[in-house]
Amino acid sequence: MDTTPRGFPRIDVSPDLRPGITFRLQYRVPAEKTVPNIYPEFAEFREMPEVFATGFMVSLIEGACLLAIKPYLDWPREQSVGTHVSFSHLAATPPGHLVTVECEVTEVEGRRIRFRAHARDENDLISEGTHERTVIDFERFKQRLEPKKKAYGG
Repeated sequence: MDTTPRGFPRIDVSPDLRPGITFRLQYRVPAEKTVPNIYPEFAEFREMPEVFATGFMVSLIEGACLLAIKPYLDWPREQSVGTHVSFSHLAATPPGHLVTVECEVTEVEGRRIRFRAHARDENDLISEGTHERTVIDFERFKQRLEPKKKAYGG
């Protein structure tokens, strides 16, 4: 096994992870994923309409992208983290509605994977855009995070 200078296994992304991989995810929006619940400490959010919050919607799309590539990773040693999101939020979705997310791998460049994705509720296209994830060695990532955690009592 080839390793990095610090002794961690080198991440060589599977050659099977390539453009064209698609994934579809369906999710019924609960009341807990609406705008008034995204940051309860902000009174302004609590006063807004009860519709699927953009932050939760983006996380759902990220989750679909993660699940699309998970079969091609040596999970849980290899995982992926989101490094860029660019999504519109085109229509409001009330709780109870079914959201369908579809994503496709458009580019694999080393450990970086790019996606095109969109989400629809039962009536409208609610989001479209692009996402990028980077494959990480989970243990190495945790070790590199430790100094930050310790600096703030974590």
